[in-house]
Amino acid sequence: MAQDIYLIDNNDELKRSLEILFKKEKDYKFQKVDANRIDEALRNIPSLIMINEDTLDENIIELCKKIRQNEDNSITPIIVISSNREKDHKIEVLRECVEHYIKAPIDEQYLYYTVRNVIQLLYTNRRVSPLTGLPGNVQIQAEIKKRLLNKEEFAMLYLDLDNFKAYNDVYGFLNGDEIIKFTAKTIVKNVEEQTNGTGFVGHIGGDDFVAIVSIKDDYEAICQNIIAEFEKNVNNYFNDEDIEKGYLEVPNRKGIIEEFALTSLSIGVVVVDRGRFHNVLEIGEVGAQVKHLAKTIPGSTYSIDRRK
Repeated sequence: MAQDIYLIDNNDELKRSLEILFKKEKDYKFQKVDANRIDEALRNIPSLIMINEDTLDENIIELCKKIRQNEDNSITPIIVISSNREKDHKIEVLRECVEHYIKAPIDEQYLYYTVRNVIQLLYTNRRVSPLTGLPGNVQIQAEIKKRLLNKEEFAMLYLDLDNFKAYNDVYGFLNGDEIIKFTAKTIVKNVEEQTNGTGFVGHIGGDDFVAIVSIKDDYEAICQNIIAEFEKNVNNYFNDEDIEKGYLEVPNRKGIIEEFALTSLSIGVVVVDRGRFHNVLEIGEVGAQVKHLAKTIPGSTYSIDRRK
């Protein structure tokens, strides 16, 4: 997944140095903005913000406060680079929840491993789902909001498993976890392969997932490939008897046996054209409708809302 790192810097030298240091790390993207354009960085909710204090006229403390007071960037890591070696100044900067204060002139190796390790720690801490290792609701909403604010056109894929409760009742929660992990890997693999790593996959919880891809990507082909791979491998999670029957037998509360089709995957797709939606909730409402439509069709399937 791409790591967008914004440099608050009025010079270009630091950006050039970082691009050389990370030339083999294709996922690291460095963007430089002047201090008077910090709102541009905040709007894009970067993975990391770096501030080169020596090149700025603005008060560094006020700058850090502005970042921390921004709701979407309240947990975005900040690294300050400065030649100011006064202890009181360093403490005052760190008090504003800045993760690292690096003294200039910069030791390039130290800078490289500090940036890389901060990104890795952030990735680990943002793993809201310990089961799948995927971002949860906070990051999902931030990602949608970022794309809306930047007036991007994108497609939202809402995915969940059909008859998953029946599967849990028959095979138990541990096996249920395994089929969720299999589903997550299937979604991630196909989204990453077909978006060159620019897509986003999140785990809402339980058997519910979302994927976000550019409208330029072939989102219909992504749905088709996810379903094809899911259908090819999902039988590995059933015993031969149930596969032969083609359904699960589950007693209800009254002890009466009910039949449920084998677990399948439904995908509802919302095409987010520029100006169609104003917030995350509006997209979610249409997403729920189109996913419900997909779930009315037996087996693994997808449904696309292309309304303008």
